[in-house]
Amino acid sequence: MSAKRRMTRACHVRAGGAISAAFVSPAASALILASASPRRRELLGRLGLPFSVVVAEVTEFEATDADPRALVAHNAALKADWVAERHPEAWVLGADTTVFIDGVVLNKPADLDHARAMLRRLAGRTHTVFTGLAVRRAASGLRWDEGVASEVTFRPLDGPAIEDYLSKVDTLDKAGAYGIQEHHELIVAGYQGSLTNIMGLPIEATKQILTRCGLLV
Repeated sequence: MSAKRRMTRACHVRAGGAISAAFVSPAASALILASASPRRRELLGRLGLPFSVVVAEVTEFEATDADPRALVAHNAALKADWVAERHPEAWVLGADTTVFIDGVVLNKPADLDHARAMLRRLAGRTHTVFTGLAVRRAASGLRWDEGVASEVTFRPLDGPAIEDYLSKVDTLDKAGAYGIQEHHELIVAGYQGSLTNIMGLPIEATKQILTRCGLLV
């Protein structure tokens, strides 16, 4: 399995759109992050591009037996489309991340018992983290969708090790019940691919998209 795979990639302008994505001017437009995630805000901030946050009021698809690539692509687009419809002149970035192992999608745990079960499943094994990215600008019809995957290998974890991690990290807002940016030394043996993808926003791919769309030089 490839350590890092670009899963989907498309950029086009709907019929009637004036110009291609590469030449859309960002003048008088704002970048909006369609996400409530503090991790995505911090990561996007690293690019030095001013942006605001608008949380999309949508119901995300979370079926555990779904194709993880399709799931994150759908949810990222759902968020971006909702915000873009209400801010047509803005550039809107939507993202969604999930964890996948044994043919099962691990989204955010429902409670601590669910988090414990997820960590037990991941312990001592390698899993894949998928993120879908969606950029929209309704005024010009711009639509860009892309996906990134990374792999993470966990340390073997016994009951006390799991409880130690749960006592230090709020796992209920994290896909797979963990965050690699918090006390990773307790659970992670190694990873392949984009670290920021595992954190929730692959900044390398995001930078490339925003550069192609003319927002970054």
